[in-house]
Amino acid sequence: MEYKMTIIVPVYNEADNLERIEKTFKAYFDQSSTKSKVLFIDDGSTDSSFEKIEQICTNNPDFEYIKFKRNFGLSTAIKAGIDYCTTDLIGYIDADLQTSPFDFDLLLQEISHYDAVIGYRAKRKDTFSKKIQSWIANSVRRALINDGIIDTGCPLKVIRTEMAKKIPFFDGMHRFIPALIKLEGGNIKQIKVQHFERIAGKSKFNLLNRSIKPLQDAFAYRWMRSRYIKYEIEKNTLS
Repeated sequence: MEYKMTIIVPVYNEADNLERIEKTFKAYFDQSSTKSKVLFIDDGSTDSSFEKIEQICTNNPDFEYIKFKRNFGLSTAIKAGIDYCTTDLIGYIDADLQTSPFDFDLLLQEISHYDAVIGYRAKRKDTFSKKIQSWIANSVRRALINDGIIDTGCPLKVIRTEMAKKIPFFDGMHRFIPALIKLEGGNIKQIKVQHFERIAGKSKFNLLNRSIKPLQDAFAYRWMRSRYIKYEIEKNTLS
């Protein structure tokens, strides 16, 4: 049975979470009707993450990895995963497992009708400060972009690979994946998913990269949207 979906899991210093990731995904793969595999992107981890990733991938054929020479950032990790994906569908989830792989099946039920199906976290289990930072970031994005996305930061997504490979990339693009899909003319479905507290490891986000950076990136997106090139061919003589 061929793989239908590649699930991109960026990893940066998540050694304490990797055993749980392996166990949770194996349980998900056992019960899901969609044949899927995990593609770890080690984003220059400085702890023992890569050693654990190697061990997981050696022991399990449904797990693969790409290792960066150094830390390039989340957007670059996602881009690498998309670049090297060969399955029809791409899934995305964060290594902290604050969302559940089991909810991929909710998204997969709808993907045949859409270019992307994305989750939104109706009941956030974050700390108060993280909720405030996310609220600020989402408010800024909605005010500047108005893309109709409830929770652009939700890390649980399923995208058609053909569409994912079309969207333009820039540093910070991970905050605007739904907006970039819409820019390409794609249609999106939003579905409520579970959210959990972080059990292990440390968040890589703070006030700077949750509010100031998104503000800068929102202006960059607006500039790009105003100058984006799109065309439709009516006829041609190409073979």
